[in-house]
Amino acid sequence: MSRIGNAPIQIPKGVKIKTEGQTIAVEGPKGSLSFDVPEPISFAVDGEVISFKRPNDQRSVRALHGMSRAMTNNMVVGCSVGFKKTLEIIGVGYRAIVKGKNIDLTLGFSHPVSYPLPEGVTAEVDKDNKLHLMSADKALLGSVAADIRRYRPPEPYKGKGVRYLGERIIRKEGKARGKK
Repeated sequence: MSRIGNAPIQIPKGVKIKTEGQTIAVEGPKGSLSFDVPEPISFAVDGEVISFKRPNDQRSVRALHGMSRAMTNNMVVGCSVGFKKTLEIIGVGYRAIVKGKNIDLTLGFSHPVSYPLPEGVTAEVDKDNKLHLMSADKALLGSVAADIRRYRPPEPYKGKGVRYLGERIIRKEGKARGKK
C-alpha cells in the first residue's frame, strides 16, 4: 500500500495539464515542465485530479509508483507557486552580487567566483547577505544551491561560509581552548 503513490494530485487554478503517451506536461504562471512516466506505471487525468496506478506489487514497480507521483506533484506545485531556496553567506567580506544571469561571489579567495545561472532559475540578494534562489523546477533549484554552497561550505571553527537558511553547523573548539 503506497501512501504517496495512491494519493491523488489536485490541479490548482491556472495550471494546464497535457498528456501524450507516457509524457505529462504541466504549464502554469511560473513556467512549464514535462516528465516521462516510467512504463509500468499508468496515470489518468480526471477533471482537476491526476491519479497513478501500478500493475503489481514488485519492489521496483512500487518505487516507480511513488516517484512518478512525487515528480508530477513537484511539477504542479512548481508551475503554480514555484520553489525557493535561501543561502546565507557568513564571513567578513563575504558577499554575493547578481549581475544579469551570473552570480558574483566574493568568498575569501584571491579572485571572485562567477556562477552562471541556468535557464529557469532566478536569484536576488537582500541586505542581510542572503541569496534567494527561485525556480519552478525543484531538482534544478536544489542542484544550483548545492553547487553554490560547494564553493565555500561552512567550516566548523568559526562557521564562515555558505550555508542553507536554518542549517545547523556543529561547532568545534579551537586548539588554544584545549591547552592547560
